[in-house]
Amino acid sequence: MLNTEIAIPPAYWKRSRIAANLPEVFGDPEVLNKRLKAMLRVVEDIISHAVQKKIIDVLAFVKSTFKPDLNPEVLSPMAEKVADRQPETNLDFYFQIDDYIKCKTNKVTPGMLRVYKNMKDHLQAYQDHRRAVISFNCLDFNFYEGLVDFLTFEYIQRRRKTVTKGLKTATVGKTIKQLRIFVRDRVRRKIIPPIDLSDFKILNEDSDAIYLSWKEINQIYNTDLSDFPSLLPYRDLFILGCLTGLRFSDFSNIKPEDIREGMLRKKQEKSDHWVVIPLMGVANEILINRFQKVIPTVNNPNFNVNIKEIGQLAGICETVKFSYKKGNQDIEIIKPKYGWITSHTCRRSFCTNEFLAGTPVELIMKISGHKSLQDFYKYIRISPEEAGRKIKEIWANRDNMEIILLNQDNYSKASKTA
Repeated sequence: MLNTEIAIPPAYWKRSRIAANLPEVFGDPEVLNKRLKAMLRVVEDIISHAVQKKIIDVLAFVKSTFKPDLNPEVLSPMAEKVADRQPETNLDFYFQIDDYIKCKTNKVTPGMLRVYKNMKDHLQAYQDHRRAVISFNCLDFNFYEGLVDFLTFEYIQRRRKTVTKGLKTATVGKTIKQLRIFVRDRVRRKIIPPIDLSDFKILNEDSDAIYLSWKEINQIYNTDLSDFPSLLPYRDLFILGCLTGLRFSDFSNIKPEDIREGMLRKKQEKSDHWVVIPLMGVANEILINRFQKVIPTVNNPNFNVNIKEIGQLAGICETVKFSYKKGNQDIEIIKPKYGWITSHTCRRSFCTNEFLAGTPVELIMKISGHKSLQDFYKYIRISPEEAGRKIKEIWANRDNMEIILLNQDNYSKASKTA
């Protein structure tokens, strides 16, 4: 907002011009419109000079420089002075990403830092693919479409035994989301001018994921692993996760001081949210007797590999088919159920089993950390058969009270008439 030193009643401001019927007391509308047009050109000149001299905060320069009667000839020396006072800023796209990650290092979890680094990796791969350097100036809709297409169909996934091209829709959406957040951060810090990323839509797709029933968790717990002693810590840690509902980053990092009076008191790493979880007998036995309150050091990739092997030994072999979108195609993957087990299966199993057991949803959410019911119901996994059984149990708890009472006499009369 810039002061033109022209004042008129609002009713006479129409279509970005002063109306021709402006009362004479306020001035000649034609003269005033010419003055406004001249001022607009002056503002455009100020912006051009600021950009030319690489002044970082263009808006502040415009506000401090503009005067209704400013002579554009004085702009060059003014811009020179402002530019001389400003430190040089490295506007290299990846330098700024590295600086962004550095700023976040002590403020977010290690998992979030990996998300930022994945975003950088995806963008660098796209830069190599398009054979053109990515800069802030190229972030337009064409760039967005090209990036989405590349990540969906061409990006070669790392650490795969076979060449796998393309990422899932949700993974592509996560990169777009983090790119938007990064650019918005650089704008807020006045490192770059505002960039309109409203066309950078965040793609999403509900993930297919399994949960294990209490019967299947019991199968895993009671599987004889005497011939595979190296798998025992992974099995016990998996069971502990299923009984507490914690994320891997939390249940693999339980400290002795977190266990008090049969309860687990833990501050969740991702949400910074304190939870208090009563320890079932088996969970208590694993923590106290098997682990001696000291959780073995394991990383997530190794955990996921070993728990699949344990699931196979436990006979969790039911065939499961999932699908996901790749562009407009549905890609189907069929694997034995043990092949879908990951560290996150623990948490999903806890939430789903507690829901099926009738635990109030608000209590489950206190542990899961979900902020809305909509997100929670997306998270749990129940089959149509289980939903049907659950409704049947609810009906049974009404003491078999029928909603519609059948009048047997009327029914008999109607049958005879028919």
